Amino acid sequence: MLPIPQHLLSVRHVRLRYFKLTYTYDAANFAMFMVMTSDAPKSLSITADELLALIAERDAALAERDTARGELRVTQVERDLLKEQLKAFQRQLFGARSEARSAEQRDLFLNEAEALAPTAATVPAQEGETEIEVASHKRKKHGRKPLDPALPRETIRYALPESERTCPHDGTVLVEIGVEVSEQLDIIPQQVRVIRHERVKYACSRCDQSIKVTPARLRIIPKGLFTEAALAWFITSKLIDGLPLYRVAALLKRFGGDISRNTLAASVVRVGHAVQPIINLLRDHLLDSEIVFGDETVVQVLKEPGRAAQTKSYMWVQMNGSGPPVRLFSYAPGRGTQHGADLWAGIRHGAVLMTDGYEPYNAISQVNGLVHLGCMAHARRYFVEAEAVLPKEVRGFDQPATQFIELIGKLYAAESRARKMTPQQRARLRMKYSRAVLAAIKALLDHHLERTTPNGLLGKALRYLAGQWPKLCRYVENAAWPIDNNLCENAIRPFVVGRKSWLFADTVGGAKASANLYSLIETCKAGNIDVYPYFIALFKALPYARTVDDYEALLPWKLGQPAHNMAE
Repeated sequence: MLPIPQHLLSVRHVRLRYFKLTYTYDAANFAMFMVMTSDAPKSLSITADELLALIAERDAALAERDTARGELRVTQVERDLLKEQLKAFQRQLFGARSEARSAEQRDLFLNEAEALAPTAATVPAQEGETEIEVASHKRKKHGRKPLDPALPRETIRYALPESERTCPHDGTVLVEIGVEVSEQLDIIPQQVRVIRHERVKYACSRCDQSIKVTPARLRIIPKGLFTEAALAWFITSKLIDGLPLYRVAALLKRFGGDISRNTLAASVVRVGHAVQPIINLLRDHLLDSEIVFGDETVVQVLKEPGRAAQTKSYMWVQMNGSGPPVRLFSYAPGRGTQHGADLWAGIRHGAVLMTDGYEPYNAISQVNGLVHLGCMAHARRYFVEAEAVLPKEVRGFDQPATQFIELIGKLYAAESRARKMTPQQRARLRMKYSRAVLAAIKALLDHHLERTTPNGLLGKALRYLAGQWPKLCRYVENAAWPIDNNLCENAIRPFVVGRKSWLFADTVGGAKASANLYSLIETCKAGNIDVYPYFIALFKALPYARTVDDYEALLPWKLGQPAHNMAE
């Protein structure tokens, strides 16, 4: 029996710092020998079994402590992730929508254009050197912007009465030497009028057996109540100005036209279906383009067979980057691969497709043999979100999110400068400069990818960048390929803004009609074509189109007139 100090037995764990343990074991029995230190008290003694029990209790307590520490670390990580998510949600609700991080930053370029400008240390180019003339600086004139000279003008002359047209010095009659001009902008409110169509009837004055009536002019809506100009105004008011049809009906009533919004809605839907042949031709042009873009956004349809009113449907957006500009909106009940495959069926083999990282686009690219590009703006956006949730006191260039944003900003600075270059110069800039920046981004990605928790915003940004990397850096291979999908996002923005006003589509037919009309509107805007006059001309000519050539003549870039000032 070996004595154990009383103070060791009074605590839960045996403190073995007072002695050393030596174990020997044989088949017959188990013996333990304890060599006590000289200063250890020897007032009590326990058996070897009791000591082993104390040791086992101590080991269990240590294991429990380690488990608790591990659970505490997990809880702290979960807490930090929840705080990060809370900050991200607060920024979405109350923060600025712009991704610019400072007043100095504009258009994602981070003021890097100056860094790319040639200096005294810059090695001169050995090929393709040309002299260019630099335009002199012109200072902008301050003051009120003059009114559009193309607007019609009504002149009102103000003349002195004859009694005041004498010189106060010698009484000579004053003569006119000019005018002082000032201009004001005037608005004529909408006018509602009725167009009365009278078709003359003819009859034989002898036999009374022959009657002829002048045939009626064809209309885009047979026997429709509204003129082409009225239909164009309804559509532009809703889809461009963002006015729901009940507000359009209220405006009409204010000016004397008492028309129900159901009648307006039915007319807009019928027009949207009537322009389908033009949409089909636009799709043919888009699918034959060398560069195309794709994106999608949600839309709610209340009365969709077999689906709840709260179910999300989608508006797929397609646009081209070569040839006459085409912007297409297409309704689909879902966002799956099959819906996208149907829209992209028939695309030119080997065309370039620019999209975000949504997975179905990978399958679409593989099936159709497309060159798939990734959107650098999407990759940057994740890092902006990760940086935004950082406390202000820890923000700085030493943060990985900030480092990625700065490097991506250099890519955009190069693209900003390359816009004024020839394709050959742009290709050289991308190969020499952009490739080096991409290599720096890749090195930074490899350094942080496995060291960052995947559930945080930074971890998500890193994994998105890693997953999209081959597509993100592919744009440098061709001077004509885009770096991001911003053009398509800009085309989809008017639909998203209008959705905040009209909120939803009532039926599937209404959603498809809206998609067709949005396609025409955004195609006109992309080609700098005035939408309202084009709609009037289209609605008048469309009922008379019979052949493919007839419909081809009605495409926006053939029938439309250039807009003097396109409003965004």
